[in-house]
Amino acid sequence: MPTQNSSLATEQLKTLSSPRRPYGLLSRLLFLSMDLLYGRRRTLSKFKVLEIIARVPYQAWEHVAYIAMTHTHSQPHFARRIFDFVQESRHQQDNEQWHLLLLEELVQRKGIRESYLFARVLPQFMAFAYYHISWLLYVLRPSWSYALNADFEDHAEHEYMEFVRENPSLETEPFVSDFTADYGNFANLADLFRQIGLDERLHKEQSLARIDNPRFPGPMA
Repeated sequence: MPTQNSSLATEQLKTLSSPRRPYGLLSRLLFLSMDLLYGRRRTLSKFKVLEIIARVPYQAWEHVAYIAMTHTHSQPHFARRIFDFVQESRHQQDNEQWHLLLLEELVQRKGIRESYLFARVLPQFMAFAYYHISWLLYVLRPSWSYALNADFEDHAEHEYMEFVRENPSLETEPFVSDFTADYGNFANLADLFRQIGLDERLHKEQSLARIDNPRFPGPMA
């Protein structure tokens, strides 16, 4: 459910007044690659790429979890914990998918022309690489994969909140969407992007909470 308007504005200020995480080398290389390919300016098309990539760590963790479940059928309590973890990862993945659908809808409504190479092909290559990095890190040491995701989600959180600050006209642009019943209704586009930024913060906090107890804990409260 969407947060109230006044609360969303407060959460935006909270993000903007907070420093970014000290990003690791892999995170910095990813963000640099995106800036080189898509420019430093925050745009709807660049956010789409961000969301395509954002889904894949949860897909990688889900894949590892399903493999683990095949080896724990004789331990039903542990298998249940793994399944709870899978459900949580799927929920986070679905949330990122709604972000992508909303952004795609906005791009189409605004008539933004996009390059097939930069909007379709390159993001899939980047997501493919990021998936395998996330998967490998999780297999080697899950806390590394969680830390990488926390960096990515922190970056996304700040980027969305900065986008709202840079574009005050969003405050007067109505939110019209075919996905209102699925994601929520908002007074304007500024609140939509604030909510997406807040979602990213929650994903970041969940990854940070997993670092100390990384391998198939129970569901987060």
